[in-house]
Amino acid sequence: MRKIQSQGVHHITLTGADRQSTIDFWEGVLGMPFIFDQPNLDNPDEGHLYFDPGDGRLITIFTDETRKPVHDRTPTDPGCVHHIAFSVSLASHRQVVTRLDARGIKHSGVKDRGFMDSIYFKDPLGFLIELAAYKFEPPRGSSHAEVMIEAHRIRVAAGDESIGEVHLADAIERIVARSQQSLSTDRSAKDPY
Repeated sequence: MRKIQSQGVHHITLTGADRQSTIDFWEGVLGMPFIFDQPNLDNPDEGHLYFDPGDGRLITIFTDETRKPVHDRTPTDPGCVHHIAFSVSLASHRQVVTRLDARGIKHSGVKDRGFMDSIYFKDPLGFLIELAAYKFEPPRGSSHAEVMIEAHRIRVAAGDESIGEVHLADAIERIVARSQQSLSTDRSAKDPY
């Protein structure tokens, strides 16, 4: 038996309401360029709108002019999607509360998640959206996931409940020590003062 190895999210497709409210939210609120439009090839009564969430991948929305926005929370039953998190820069993240408030969009405020800060709010159809900003940049040639697994190992070894900034900093130091050479034979911390 052999695995099927994924290499990232290709796209996520959501069921939307009408075309214009879809464009207004995904491009007009979240800034995702509207890049492609065609009928839903499995249901010609629906549109299929494509947006770029910022990394060149795709968020797609099925639209239908007879569907109207419903503001109830979407189901969170087993098998349902709880929420989607989108990455934003720290500079943008610090503006989210003000920009949501200006539109009258209710939100969670900033939530400190240890390794990232998050803000939650619902789209016009009641689907939970998270805007997340990492508190760290991975070392050159590494990914956020590599830092996270190293920070997890450090956290577990320390007996801590969740990943914090100290675990991230130590993880980054370990990754740099493994991936970048030095002429020094002793790379331990020093106090030159």
